[in-house]
Amino acid sequence: MNRKWFIACSLFFVMVVLTACSTKDDLEEDMTLLDQSWEEIVAKADSSTVTMYMWGGSESINRYMDDYVAPAMQERYGVTFKRVPVSDTKDVLTQLLAEKKAGATGNADIIWINGENFKSTKEEGLLWQPFADKIPNVNRYMDLDSKALFTDFGMDTEGLEVPWGKAQFVFIYDSEKVTSPPKSMEELKQWVMDNPGRFTYPAPPDFHGSAFIRHVLYETTGGYENYDVALNEDALKDDVQPMWDYLNEIEPYLWREGKTYPESASKLDTLFAGGEVWMTMAYDPAKASNEVMNGNFPTTTKTFVLEQGTLTNSHYLSIPFNAPNKAAAMVAINFLVSPEAQIRKSDPTYWGEGMVLDASLLEADDVQRIMEIEQARGDITLSEEELSSHQVPEIRAEYVPYLEKEWFEHVAKN
Repeated sequence: MNRKWFIACSLFFVMVVLTACSTKDDLEEDMTLLDQSWEEIVAKADSSTVTMYMWGGSESINRYMDDYVAPAMQERYGVTFKRVPVSDTKDVLTQLLAEKKAGATGNADIIWINGENFKSTKEEGLLWQPFADKIPNVNRYMDLDSKALFTDFGMDTEGLEVPWGKAQFVFIYDSEKVTSPPKSMEELKQWVMDNPGRFTYPAPPDFHGSAFIRHVLYETTGGYENYDVALNEDALKDDVQPMWDYLNEIEPYLWREGKTYPESASKLDTLFAGGEVWMTMAYDPAKASNEVMNGNFPTTTKTFVLEQGTLTNSHYLSIPFNAPNKAAAMVAINFLVSPEAQIRKSDPTYWGEGMVLDASLLEADDVQRIMEIEQARGDITLSEEELSSHQVPEIRAEYVPYLEKEWFEHVAKN
């Protein structure tokens, strides 16, 4: 036997054994972590590094994490916060699956997740134990009976993830060019045909493009109530045909005649900022205010929702089964859902997103700060009252990959 080959194989075997033993020891330690007091968990997190894998496509979100969260975690808890940007959360799931098969300790301590990705990680056993009820700020400031917070695309979160933010889909438009925004998908179709080349949407599986076609589905096939049942692909084919008809009807009138689609929401934002298209879209109702404030969108930018409502969901923070620093992950998540961090996140100077906290449980000073932020947004962002009166629930998670796959077959390939 070749001596170098033998040494290499021996070293590899040792590494595998050490990794397996380390993982076993870590798992045994993990089993006792949730039995410890919060003070003990905070002490355990001190001087460690917490790594969060999250979508990195928003400059304002990245700035919030890097300029506010990271310094605060270091100063208050002695924890180094590291953000790892990802373009698609599915890539993180693939990594976790590979690590599970190898029996290896992972790199991610926290993942930003919801919907179909939560469904996949839950079914594959890629998440840690239920930990949400151990987080002090969850118990103190959240409505624990809220179905909107603790049901993720039709699935009970079962304590495997902690709500981090609320999202509602809005359309963003230039009011100088669009004097009367559409109120329905039918009116939008007419507007697109009357203004060729001035509208498009990101190609699914981009999150925003996928949401856009779900809005078309709801309005062309009788509403979201029809899809609050388990997916049956064979039975669904005829039911969803009006959606494909709609999308194919508008395709020739889209930007570049629908021959190509922006690959991401950020690409669509760039087209809007440059005046090539007159509408874009977001899951953050305050995004338009944020982009105008930062000089990225024209000052004539405004937002609208459809009369029949727009999709609303929550997004979450989870801890992978093989996270190397679970105590630090819990401490970081507790901070991210604290009143201070949630209010700062709602400020359009940073992110501008809605909170997951129950305002009735907050201190008077915190409530006053929230009111000041809402006033500062002006009329670019719709009022909380208008948004809340135009909400529709997300479709069940299993429908999402099906619709994305079928969009490619029924629309993109035509």
